[in-house]
Amino acid sequence: MSTVILRTFAPFLASLMVIFSIFVLLRGHNEPGGGFIGGLIAASAFAIYGIGCGVAPVRRALLFHPIAIAGFGMFIAALSGLLSALQGVPLFTGLWWFPEIVSGVKTALSTPLVFDIGVWLVVVGAITTIALALEEEERE
Repeated sequence: MSTVILRTFAPFLASLMVIFSIFVLLRGHNEPGGGFIGGLIAASAFAIYGIGCGVAPVRRALLFHPIAIAGFGMFIAALSGLLSALQGVPLFTGLWWFPEIVSGVKTALSTPLVFDIGVWLVVVGAITTIALALEEEERE
């Protein structure tokens, strides 16, 4: 059951939660957080948005079917492990790159980050699939 207040603030709250989930995803390597916790936060955002505004706006916001998002996340997570195997080191050994993103500014990219992104996508896809199915069932 949606109220006027929830319908009004759900898009704003969901946007803030998704931004925060990405922050938690990216900071999770050196501090608490990571793909799983970030994915839970993002999936909660989509659930709140679905409760407030309905299932159809959530499906439009996702761009892809949630099951496809979860499947792509599994592919990304597996790929992160295979990258280290292709380098001749044990499976899921962390590899680091330091590409120059702007002249003189380097950033660190790693296979653990790629794995966390895959986990984030799996959690968002799986939990959003369940939440949308429950919401559709309740509205029938």
